[in-house]
Amino acid sequence: MSKKEMVTLTIDGKEVTVKKGTTILEAAREIDIDIPTLCFLKEINEVGNCRMCLVEIEGVKGFKASCVYPAEDGLVVRTNTKELIDTKRTILELLLSSHEKKCLTCVRSTNCRLQDLCRRFEIPDLEYEGEMPEADLDDSSNCIVRNTAKCILCRRCVNICKKVQGVSAINNLNRGFHSKVGVALNMGMRQSTCVGCGQCIIHCPVGALTEKSNVGSLREALADPSKHVVIQTAPAVRATIGEEFGMPIGSLVQGKMVAALRRLGFDKVFDTDLGADITIMEEATEFISRLNEGRDLPMITSCSSGWITFAEKFYPECLNHLSTTKSPMEILGTLIKTYYARKQGIDPKDIYSVALMPCSAKKAEIIRDELKLEDGIQAVDNVITTREMARMLKEANIDLAALDEEEYDAPLSVATGAGHIFGTTGGVMEAALRSVSYILDKTEIENVEFKNLRGTKGIKQAEINIAGKKHKIAISQGLANASKLLDQIKAGTSEYSFIEIMTCPGGCVNGGGQPIVDEYKASKIDVIGLRAKALYSADKKSKYRRSYQNPAVKDLYNDFLDSPNSKKAHKLLHTHYNKQEVYVEGK
Repeated sequence: MSKKEMVTLTIDGKEVTVKKGTTILEAAREIDIDIPTLCFLKEINEVGNCRMCLVEIEGVKGFKASCVYPAEDGLVVRTNTKELIDTKRTILELLLSSHEKKCLTCVRSTNCRLQDLCRRFEIPDLEYEGEMPEADLDDSSNCIVRNTAKCILCRRCVNICKKVQGVSAINNLNRGFHSKVGVALNMGMRQSTCVGCGQCIIHCPVGALTEKSNVGSLREALADPSKHVVIQTAPAVRATIGEEFGMPIGSLVQGKMVAALRRLGFDKVFDTDLGADITIMEEATEFISRLNEGRDLPMITSCSSGWITFAEKFYPECLNHLSTTKSPMEILGTLIKTYYARKQGIDPKDIYSVALMPCSAKKAEIIRDELKLEDGIQAVDNVITTREMARMLKEANIDLAALDEEEYDAPLSVATGAGHIFGTTGGVMEAALRSVSYILDKTEIENVEFKNLRGTKGIKQAEINIAGKKHKIAISQGLANASKLLDQIKAGTSEYSFIEIMTCPGGCVNGGGQPIVDEYKASKIDVIGLRAKALYSADKKSKYRRSYQNPAVKDLYNDFLDSPNSKKAHKLLHTHYNKQEVYVEGK
């Protein structure tokens, strides 16, 4: 890069050279100076609302918001003068004056950016006491609870929902003292365009947005001796739950997690990754059938719950393109209440089936009518997020990090590497491609790794050879990116045969129920990349790396399901989707 494209400035006595167009905030981070922020999210929410990032620039009148002020050659910047610190302390005191200060009972306590800054600036007392704005507590959604009494109006949630997910379920309402973040027409989240993805939760710096808690009902089930309580764990959780116990980001803790869940009182611990392997068998077979019949192409994966709701609300004309195969969670839940119940001689109604998921949207998935089994039985009774489970384990004095590793319980325990990588963007497609040739004509592929499908690019595309014919495939992460592919399908211009869509950027490793990482820390390390790396590591170490090789999968089809896409398999493992009404202001 030429010198003309670079600028050099001084921040707190340290000289730094950065590319033109870089903000002062980003320049400071290059030399490990942490200018505090509350509202900043790179390329998503760069608005300078919170004023916590103010800096003093020599020769420039007044303090400037460093998150939007461009670095210029020769600037001399200070971040820590007495006047600045006093100003930021006043800003915090004013924020606290209209904030619900129930920190001891808030789920974000000890992991709250506002709380951190109050400690950092040593707020001694509540300087300002005044009228509190009228607050909304919206718990109408099955996935998300919104509490405006804790909202600091940073707008992170608004812009992540609008720019990254393309949903715009929440927005800025009213003005002045009555400003708030909410749903148009003061509707509840359940009536809105919300898909339950929870990206607003993991980007909220405080506790204004949280997952809808199902912990109370789980506690009751664990304490009920008449219930046979089992749990399945999603692929991504094994690469993230360790963070809640002080372990480095990207720690793979599968065995420790299993041990911890047993100590919490679960009768059996099963692996959702086996459900993922069966998903591949069903989905790949379905894809081959569609190719042969030339119908409803491109086929789109259907594992991601928020994406399904998005399609039903925004693209109902594309629903026939979705695979009818249930999600891995629902497949394993179905097998628990049918195959496992029969083998163990347990009445399905006596089984309380729990899913430990990285996703808040899964809480709504389990109550969908079209996923219920015979007699209206839910395949999965409860979804607990990674964060919720970590809190339960800590409550029970179980330190996951200190436990020895244990194995999953038979018969729903053996999974392949293909199942493990379901938790990251591109993983479902890669897992499918490992098996599609074999399912088609028993051809074994030599290279099981499709590295061109990996990474966090918004939309990835590739070309594959199936039965001597080339097919274009695409992988999308984040729903705003998904819209681009769906618009092509609507317009009749799509060139793809197979598309993977994941609701959350990075896939399930960055799901709405995952551990929350502070924005500054996330700017210094690749959180999504490290979590994904852990799943790829688990894949590499696996005895079986193709779903069709899984002996447990073979046993299930031989003993119970007959064959992929058989009449019985279709009845148990497939579903359908329905248009959902969307309430829009003015209609």
